[in-house]
Amino acid sequence: MQFVATEHQHRRLNPLNGQWVLVSPHRMQRPWSGQEEKPQLNEQPEFDPNNPLCPGVKRPNGIVTERYESTYVFDNDFPALLEQVPSPPASDDPLFQAAPARGNCRVMCFHPKSNLTLPTMSPKEIGAVINEWIKQFNELSGKYAWVQIFENKGSTMGCSNPHPHCQIWSCSFLPTEPQQKQERLRAYYATHDRPMLGDYVERELQRRERIVIENPDWLVVVPYWATWPFETMLISRNNNKRINDLTDDQRHNLALTIKQLTTKYDNLFKCSFPYSMGWHGAPTGPEHAHASSAHWTLHAIYYPPLLRSATVRKFMVGFELLAMSQRDLTPEQAAQRLRESDGTKHYLNK
Repeated sequence: MQFVATEHQHRRLNPLNGQWVLVSPHRMQRPWSGQEEKPQLNEQPEFDPNNPLCPGVKRPNGIVTERYESTYVFDNDFPALLEQVPSPPASDDPLFQAAPARGNCRVMCFHPKSNLTLPTMSPKEIGAVINEWIKQFNELSGKYAWVQIFENKGSTMGCSNPHPHCQIWSCSFLPTEPQQKQERLRAYYATHDRPMLGDYVERELQRRERIVIENPDWLVVVPYWATWPFETMLISRNNNKRINDLTDDQRHNLALTIKQLTTKYDNLFKCSFPYSMGWHGAPTGPEHAHASSAHWTLHAIYYPPLLRSATVRKFMVGFELLAMSQRDLTPEQAAQRLRESDGTKHYLNK
């Protein structure tokens, strides 16, 4: 019997973390009688006087959110990381190890209107978001080893507030995912004298099987090793290492790329498509200021949970939690569906 990727289960290696993913495309044929989500339809009002992220509304801690007109950043009222905290005591027991963790958590509102999301914002408005990302990164990267910019969109991905916003967490340490990438990217560069994701971009452009969007500055693909059904990676094509490396033209093209990708997502199932996304680039802070970053390539990752429709999501449970990640359609199938999804006209713009 000849192997057919779209019919036969197989494993794929993620070279960024060394972990394998089980691909089981025949599972899409099984009937579904499990949980179905409420479709994310973004039925928010333009202004909600009870939403603490709206301009002029009092937050739970008594602070009134400024009457902002573009982006707005403030320290998270309930942060996971604080700067002034005591360190845990040292331990000589290898089974009971703890280490200091200090940092800063911020919330960044994309727009004063609650009924907008990135795909329904203009490229100029998305450009303002990118500029604020870079402004925050410039401020925080001088002190912290890792600055994680991330957006959780939709209640399906645990977002507790529908107002368009993201978060920026800064860490005194290198978190697990970036640490794994740091090690794998560095090892690849030591062997091949080229950044891994630079080579990966070239391979994807040659094969043209998983490309969703391409322009001179950015490439969006469903990674060969993708775990989530419609996962994508947005990769710099200009050897950028960190988000503050971007030129004005690269920022402009990034705004267009983000709008096109998120519009494709929304149009795929005719809903406000939920996801978690975030930026990864070379580490920062005094510890990494003079270290080589040649092995890094700036990229963003989108992890959307929807699988079959606006109401059926992928659950990472059971085998996925106890053994290894598993996906139900091939990355090539997912890329084709995203390519065919309209990225120019949002389904709400009739």
